[in-house]
Amino acid sequence: MSSPYKRILLKLSGEALAGKREFGLDAETLDYIASEIRSILDLKVEVALVVGGGNIFRGIQGAKTGMDRSTGDYMGMLATTINALALQDALERREIYTRVQSAIRMEQVVEPYIRRRATRHLEKGRVVIFASGTGNPYFSTDTAAALRAMEVEAEVLIKATKVDGVYDSDPRKNPQAKKYDTLSYIDVLSQRLEVMDSTATSLCMDNKLPIIVMNMHEKGALARLVKGERIGTKVVAST
Repeated sequence: MSSPYKRILLKLSGEALAGKREFGLDAETLDYIASEIRSILDLKVEVALVVGGGNIFRGIQGAKTGMDRSTGDYMGMLATTINALALQDALERREIYTRVQSAIRMEQVVEPYIRRRATRHLEKGRVVIFASGTGNPYFSTDTAAALRAMEVEAEVLIKATKVDGVYDSDPRKNPQAKKYDTLSYIDVLSQRLEVMDSTATSLCMDNKLPIIVMNMHEKGALARLVKGERIGTKVVAST
């Protein structure tokens, strides 16, 4: 079965790579994510990734302890690069050609981010992992995901989380929580729903880039979504 999407951007949180650990990287989880990505590559979909760094370090947490915010954010960007390299290794062990591109230059380790080169990698069927966020402090990896998705002309931004969509309250605390099938960007912003931060959401809204929030830990869900099945919560211009 073919996919309605030619190119997607998948946003993974750093915590997703930690598995059941409180921090760090979990080899079994990395292998699982690689297998899920393999399943959508088999559908001839071009895949770009942005990964967070919260399993190693969050700049905003450092700022709460008195650390300079910019310094903390740069440390968080380096954490995303560690995660990107770990994910690259997991993918390449499954014979998936992968390139890591960083918004902060470190040529001995990864490629610098160059939009046209990234697009060419995708056209050749390689997975491209965008590391180091936007390369600027005060911007989240959610915003980096929205920015890179539009730069490489992805047709959808898929945010992979630990829950199967967006709810009006925390479903782990409230069994009566209502799940949304679709939302508008304005709903997300006005209700302060935890989809993506407001900068990322506004960027997607201004450029009409759909966002889908789904549970990455549900085996096979990513492939079903990419095949066109209604999975998770979709954020669009109007509902």
